[in-house]
Amino acid sequence: MRRWWWLLDLVVVLAFVAIGRASHHHGETLAGLVSTAWPFVLGLGAGWLVVAVRGRTGARVVDGALVLVTMVVVGMALRVLVGQGTAVAFIAVTLAFNGLFMLGARALWPRVARHA
Repeated sequence: MRRWWWLLDLVVVLAFVAIGRASHHHGETLAGLVSTAWPFVLGLGAGWLVVAVRGRTGARVVDGALVLVTMVVVGMALRVLVGQGTAVAFIAVTLAFNGLFMLGARALWPRVARHA
C-alpha cells in the first residue's frame, strides 16, 4: 500500500473538485473539472516531491500533512496567479475535506492492515 498513497490523494483531490463544482452548479464537464483541478493537482505533485526528497513513503500521517499543506499552499497560489477565487472559507473547506480523507486514511490504515 505504501506506493499507492499518491493515488489515494489524487482521488481525494478530484472528488473534492467534482463535489465542489456540482454543489456550486458549475457543471461537471471535463474541461470544467480540469480548469478547477489543475492547481491542486500541481500542488499535490509538489507535496509529493517534498515527501520524496525527504526520503519518506507518504504512508505516515505526518507525511500526509506535509502533502496536504503543500497542496493547499501551491494550489491556492496558482489560483491567485490565474485569477481564480481563494476566499478564506474556500481555503478552510479545502483543508478540512482533503485533510479528513488524506490524513484520516493514513491514520486508519495501520488498524485496518493489522486486522486484515
